[in-house]
Amino acid sequence: MHLHLAHRPGDSLEPAGSPLTLDSRWHDAGLVITVLGEVDMTNAALLEEYVREQAAPGEHVALDLTMLTFMDSNGLRALESLHNALRDGGGSLRLTGVHGVLVRLLEITGLWEVLDIHGGPAGDAFAGRCGP
Repeated sequence: MHLHLAHRPGDSLEPAGSPLTLDSRWHDAGLVITVLGEVDMTNAALLEEYVREQAAPGEHVALDLTMLTFMDSNGLRALESLHNALRDGGGSLRLTGVHGVLVRLLEITGLWEVLDIHGGPAGDAFAGRCGP
């Protein structure tokens, strides 16, 4: 399933939402969701909702963040919430393609030690853990 969320100027007087595209595909070991664009206060809840809708109970999910261009504290809260929900349901959330400022944000907030962060291609996220 592919979901694209964006705001076009002139659509409404509502605050502009940040561009976000989500795409999911199945891998042998679980579900891979590609995140393209920004995750912030305007769409973090949509990311969380999308992952919850796509993942079956007990599912192992890898979020490919290679194409992520920005994430604020709302996005970090969504990642932590998804991690907890998937873990509590017998599954897992793994992050791959973590780069740039997001690495530093995860380190500063302590989430680097909480979340499963993996290097390499998204499909390899189910193989092993790596550090910063």
